[in-house]
Amino acid sequence: MNALLTDLYQLTMAAGYWQAGKCEEIATFELFVRRLPANRNFLVAAGLEQAVEYLLNLRFEEEEISYLKSLPQFARVEEGFFDYLRRFRFTGDVFAAREGTPLFAGEPILIVRAPLVEAQIPETYLLATVGFQSLVATKAARLMEASGGRAVVEFGTRRAHSPQAGVIAARAAYIGGCAGTSNVLAGMRYGIPVFGTSAHAWVQSFASETEAFERLQALLGPAATYLIDTYNTLDGARRAVAIGKPFWGVRLDSGNLVELSRAVRSVLDSGGFPDAKIMATGDLNEYKILELVAAGAPIDVYGVGTELATSSDAPSHGAVYKLVEIAARGQRRYTAKYSEEKSTLPGAKQVFRFADHDLLACAHECAMGSEALIRPVVLNGRLVARLDSAAGAREHARASIASLPAKLRSLFEADPPWPVELSEELQGLSANVRDREREVAR
Repeated sequence: MNALLTDLYQLTMAAGYWQAGKCEEIATFELFVRRLPANRNFLVAAGLEQAVEYLLNLRFEEEEISYLKSLPQFARVEEGFFDYLRRFRFTGDVFAAREGTPLFAGEPILIVRAPLVEAQIPETYLLATVGFQSLVATKAARLMEASGGRAVVEFGTRRAHSPQAGVIAARAAYIGGCAGTSNVLAGMRYGIPVFGTSAHAWVQSFASETEAFERLQALLGPAATYLIDTYNTLDGARRAVAIGKPFWGVRLDSGNLVELSRAVRSVLDSGGFPDAKIMATGDLNEYKILELVAAGAPIDVYGVGTELATSSDAPSHGAVYKLVEIAARGQRRYTAKYSEEKSTLPGAKQVFRFADHDLLACAHECAMGSEALIRPVVLNGRLVARLDSAAGAREHARASIASLPAKLRSLFEADPPWPVELSEELQGLSANVRDREREVAR
């Protein structure tokens, strides 16, 4: 795992911690979002598998250490720090919600408790992978809500912010409820069903649309899906019917999808293909799909690319990774920020879910009649929990989201939002830390 895939200040702080003799201090950091993006009533947690893989394989190679030593920021750093990096391994603990769990603002998605340097260095990577995948998984859940149970396929790699982002976007979209992806690597790596049709270039490369369809059918048989709007959509549908069995269905990629899907459905049914499917693509999002469903468009499958793989209407959510407590020489000190709009709560936490609210509490508290959402995943640098597969996380997301009130599954902001209450002990701890900070500031 490339240890330099991080921000420079993580490593300069690490050097500073080492030179200050703070490497043995045990720090607890929490990763959470301060506020949900617009029109999101919850966030689907995703990215834990990649976070754990990163932490358990984090190493500094000699080439990376040599590069750091060449930087002016490390000119005054003692050689012992670089020896420390050569031996660096993650030996700490990770606590997290299961992937696919709906969470709310202020609730930890992931908690890291480790020697200070080991907890600090991963911040950038953890925020990137958990933040991005949670955004895409949430977007996918919204698409599934809009589709009313009709399948949605992720088609976004070509518009993702990098090929690598396309792979994990496909994984996150599957966790959020999508039926599969067009990304073949994601299919192999994560066991996600893969889907594909053909491009307009396929049709255009043959002398006639009929020949293009016949060649595709010869290649794919019952899996063939004809892209029928290269020239004239209804003529394309008629040619598909004329060729006959077998084929899976047709794809519409342009035009008035309500009117065209109805007309194409009529052509397919009257031609003896009532089981042939209609897939729709073309700059779709949850609002467009909601309109199509409301209009009764006979569309069976939706393919969504750009809007899903980039979560384009909410491409960020301000995830943060904040120090909440630190222990040194047998003493524990709780930490918090109290700056306006960027305040945090001190101490490691647990999230208790009740039927009608969540309770955010200190990690050692109990709450009868609730489900504790944060569980141990890594202890002393060793994996202790069985991580969900993408399919397992998808099923957990499906069941968990279905259990939420209908108003929270809306594509628009719920009023009032889901209640997240603070335990009395957590409120008291926060007040004590605030008072201590005021005394220090005097």
